[in-house]
Amino acid sequence: MVLDPVVHVASMEQLVHLDCEAKIANFLGTPDSILYSYGISTIFSVIPAFCKKGDIIVADEGVHWAVQNGLYLSRSTVVHFKHNDMASLASTLEKLTRGNKRTEKIRRYIVVESIYQNSGQIAPLDEIVKLKEKYLFRVILEESHSFGVLGKSGRGLAEHYGVPIDKIDIITAGMGNALATDGGFCTGSARVVDHQRLSSAGYVFSASLPPYLASAAVSAVNYLEENPSVLANLRSNVALLHTGLSDTPGLEISSHALSPIVFLKLKKSTGSLATDLDLVETIAEQVLKEDSVFIVASKRSTLDRCKLPVGIRLFVSAGHTESDISEVCSSLKRISSSVLSDHV
Repeated sequence: MVLDPVVHVASMEQLVHLDCEAKIANFLGTPDSILYSYGISTIFSVIPAFCKKGDIIVADEGVHWAVQNGLYLSRSTVVHFKHNDMASLASTLEKLTRGNKRTEKIRRYIVVESIYQNSGQIAPLDEIVKLKEKYLFRVILEESHSFGVLGKSGRGLAEHYGVPIDKIDIITAGMGNALATDGGFCTGSARVVDHQRLSSAGYVFSASLPPYLASAAVSAVNYLEENPSVLANLRSNVALLHTGLSDTPGLEISSHALSPIVFLKLKKSTGSLATDLDLVETIAEQVLKEDSVFIVASKRSTLDRCKLPVGIRLFVSAGHTESDISEVCSSLKRISSSVLSDHV
């Protein structure tokens, strides 16, 4: 973005925000980016900024609540496909477009997460892009859990699959994970970014991200560029946790081997979502109470429409030690064996 130098002099707060936007765009190789003051509001502001009543959105059935909220606020026609199932996505796109002259004239979007918060699965971006181009859809990609994680240098899902970044129309991410700050961003073409400055509720009607948080994001990206070994440490820790939990009594890992969200679901569901949730919550509570290890049960609010199996989420970081991971594995196995003794 080209700006009048006077703007930079007028406000140091604005300067640090613009520096952060430029840093993220340069890091990802996109023309421009825009900051949001709250991570979770980014995606549910971006979707309705572009998708309107009468438009069609094809979304994965496993998207998390913030994405669901964006879909609802858009008032678009939303059709879901089976979780991370490309055959289901292809079939859905075919049904929507085949012989439908009206569909050809309206805006059409595919909405997916790079790493799904509700499952730890990784979206096959290469296949999604092929389908997008075949059926003439746009792609909105939520990268909160893959930015700074996937790819040789942490540039996300596009780098991981070797897909040109300009094949993705709109990318969003929260900065509370890999960047250890707050807020969020959306990146893409200059046209995509400029549209949000006037039309995105989460940008227009919110105060700016506090300057120190924008500065922290810039420092975090700089650190990532200067210390690529941190990504190797993260992948090593993820692999170590996968190996350590592979034989957990009553639970099985359903997340991708490279996902920093390690997701364990019940090997044998009770047939009741409420009962399944009680079991995994009991495990999480006892692990915390007995061993002071904090893990997360995938709770669902009454507003959450995700139908994926509930389970236990563990968030792995590059800062965890081998001892930390060993302790988690030992505790979780012991508690799971006790709680799920009747379900193994």
